[in-house]
Amino acid sequence: MADKQISLPAKLINGGIAGLIGVSCVFPIDLAKTRLQNQQNGSRLYTSMSDCLIKTIRSEGYFGMYRGSAVNLTLVTPEKAIKLAANDFFRQYLSKDGQKLTLVKEMLAGCGAGTCQVIVTTPMEMLKIQLQDAGRIEAQRKLMPETVVPGAVPTKSPTAMQLTRELLKEKGIAGLYKGLGATLLRDVPFSIIYFPLFANLNTLGKRGAEGPAPFYVSFLAGCLAGSTAAVAVNPVDVIKTRIQSMNRGSTEETYSGVTDCISKIMKNEGPSAFLKGAYCRALVIAPLFGIAQVVYFFGAGEYILSFLPGN
Repeated sequence: MADKQISLPAKLINGGIAGLIGVSCVFPIDLAKTRLQNQQNGSRLYTSMSDCLIKTIRSEGYFGMYRGSAVNLTLVTPEKAIKLAANDFFRQYLSKDGQKLTLVKEMLAGCGAGTCQVIVTTPMEMLKIQLQDAGRIEAQRKLMPETVVPGAVPTKSPTAMQLTRELLKEKGIAGLYKGLGATLLRDVPFSIIYFPLFANLNTLGKRGAEGPAPFYVSFLAGCLAGSTAAVAVNPVDVIKTRIQSMNRGSTEETYSGVTDCISKIMKNEGPSAFLKGAYCRALVIAPLFGIAQVVYFFGAGEYILSFLPGN
C-alpha cells in the first residue's frame, strides 16, 4: 500500500468512497455472476454473461440489472473502508522502522484485512444474493414452471428490509451470517493474494525510491491483482453463493455446509461448475479494485476532514 502517512479516519473515508464508485460501475456484471453461479443442471436459463444481461433487461427493465445494489452501496462503504484501512494498519504494525515488508508479512497483513472485513461482507452478500437472484427465480416460474415448487418461492420480490426482518425473526443474528465460513474461505485467501501482489506491482511503477506511483499504475496494478485473486478463489465464491441462496427450484440442490456443497457440486455438475461466473467475477473485481486503489490513494479523505471542526 502507499507509504505516505494518512490518518485512520481519512483512510476509512477514502476506502468508503472507493467502494461506492467501484460498485456503481460494475454492479450489473456482479448480478450476472450471481445468477450464473446459482443456476444448476436442469434449470439453466442463461448461457453466458451477455445472455443473462440481455434477458434481464428484457424481462425486468434496465434497472433490473441493479437489483440488490442499494444493499451493496450501503454496506460497501464500511466493507471497503475496513478492508483497505485494516491492510494498511497490519502492514504498518508488521513493518520495522519503515522497512519493506517480506512477502510472508505482506500475506499476513492481507489475511488480517480479509478476516476483519467479513463482519460486514457476510450480511451484505447474504442480502444482495437474495435480491440479485430473485429475477432468475421469477423467470424460472414463467419459462420453466416445472422447476419451481408451487408456493415455495415468493410471488413478489422482497425488499432488503423485509429480508433482514425475516432472517432476524426466524434465526436471529446468525441468519444474517449464514455462509460465514465460506465467506472467510473466500475473502482471506483473496486478500492474501491481492494485497501483496498489488503492492509489488504498484512498486514497479514508482517514480524513484520514495515517490508515489502514477495513478494509472495503481489502477492497472489493482486491476491485475484483483482479477488474479478473483479467479483464484472463484470455486469458493460459487460455494458461498450456493450456500447463501435461500430460494431454489424443485430440481435444485440444497446444501447443509461447505463440504456438503462441494460433494454435491462434484457429483451432479462436475469440477467445471466451480468456475461458473469466473470471467464475470474477474470483470467485476478488476475495475472495482483498480478504481478503489486510485480513489483510495488519491481520495478526498483528508480534504473532507479539513472541513470538520477542530481540523
